[in-house]
Amino acid sequence: MCQNEDRRTTERGSPKLSASGAQPTNTHILAHRFGYLRPTSLPEAIAALEEHPDAAILAGGTNLLVDMKMERTAPASPSEPTELPGPLPSGQPAVLVDISRLPGLSEIDSAERRTTIGALTPIRNLAVSEPLWREHSCLAEAAAAFGSTQVAMMGTLGGNVANGSPASDTVPALVVLGATATIVGSSGERTVLIADLLEGPGRIALERGELIRSVVLPAPQGSVGSAFLKLSRVRADLAKVSVAARLVRDGETIVGARIALGSVGPTVIRAKRASSMLAGKPFSKDLILNAARQAASEIQPIDDVRSTADYRRKAAVALVFDAVSLAWNRTKEEVRGQRGSPVSSTLLGTRPMQAESTDLVPIELVVNGKAVSLSVSPNELLLNVLRDRLELTGSKYGCGIGECGACTVWMNGTPVLGCLVLAVSADGADIRTIEGEAVDGRLSDLQSAFIAENAFQCGYCTPGMLMMTKRLLEEIPQPTEDEIRDYLKGNHCRCTGYAAIVRAVHAAVQKGAT
Repeated sequence: MCQNEDRRTTERGSPKLSASGAQPTNTHILAHRFGYLRPTSLPEAIAALEEHPDAAILAGGTNLLVDMKMERTAPASPSEPTELPGPLPSGQPAVLVDISRLPGLSEIDSAERRTTIGALTPIRNLAVSEPLWREHSCLAEAAAAFGSTQVAMMGTLGGNVANGSPASDTVPALVVLGATATIVGSSGERTVLIADLLEGPGRIALERGELIRSVVLPAPQGSVGSAFLKLSRVRADLAKVSVAARLVRDGETIVGARIALGSVGPTVIRAKRASSMLAGKPFSKDLILNAARQAASEIQPIDDVRSTADYRRKAAVALVFDAVSLAWNRTKEEVRGQRGSPVSSTLLGTRPMQAESTDLVPIELVVNGKAVSLSVSPNELLLNVLRDRLELTGSKYGCGIGECGACTVWMNGTPVLGCLVLAVSADGADIRTIEGEAVDGRLSDLQSAFIAENAFQCGYCTPGMLMMTKRLLEEIPQPTEDEIRDYLKGNHCRCTGYAAIVRAVHAAVQKGAT
């Protein structure tokens, strides 16, 4: 329903060139000015998009704001590759329509014959959903592998689909599950298979003014198992290759199979011939290996900064073999899900807002327990307001594109990346920064544990680490080392002090810190 929620840079931390061919001047700001609209209902959002054909849609914002900072081009013609729906020929949207507060679009509803997932459902909520792990494990597994924890908390399922990225984590899983998208626009409502929406890199079959309202998963019938596997350079990265597999089992026979691969073609690719090889055959390792080789022959990999075409094709064989084997085992075994809590769906309120690009918009925040009123431009970032306007400099500038975690703050109890949140979009929010952790000048037990274990060197990443660790311990009071490392995967320590950080978290747990 929104823009894409996954990172797209040529190298991790090295942005693509802007339209002019020059490096963007400063990723700490949004230099481009734009109007801002915040509708309070789905019909209002559709009407706003109809009125403003040059608008872009803002929900999670973890890709849209990166694209705008990078000044990425986006042709106005919908038939050409586009990163932003309906942008001006300059490649920048004239208006942002903020749909992040629309009610009723962030739930997971499991009914008897299907599961309906609202388009604004955070990716994180899929990763910790017990019903999804039980019935649609490949989707939960894909969500658990999705970028950093902060991006998963901010990003939405609808946005990940709407971007049309061939490296999307959720789309291969949705394809093998036979998921459909419910699409709404001024001409009405339609239902389309996710697989049929995919057109090319950054393109799906949405008309101007249309939104994805929900994604629907048909209920599994019979003995079904599914799996998602991903190979990437580091945990919080786009895939070199990803695979989703779903099998239907009858005794020792595979009676139905679907295989889809990501990051190996212009879109997510369904390996139809490999899937057909499996259907109706008794399970055997030789059968699975031959199908995996067939799947590798159906993909269209390229050389890029993350991998080579040759490596991707060879890796695809191994991943397909492992994913199909895992899906087969899961037809008879219970799948263990990921521990953690979903992002709260509590809305900030439904006050409508409309502003021109040159307007100053009055907003209200509660920052570290104190009410704050100020006026901001539509293109001001929350991080800049906190640091420059409120002089709360604990949250740090880092990459500016949501990859380092140095700018992590809490918004309504959820960690967010301050460099990818518009201040105007945070209107009405409860914001907590590292400055709010010490009480009467006394450090918290968690902060004290970081000092005692020397869990910092230069200290630049420490505020973001602390804000994420605090949330981790609220979700999982007794985390394992792997859970600690996975939760903090979006927080980069350039001094490579991760071992001490893990020790500090364990020490804080022993002291009962939160």
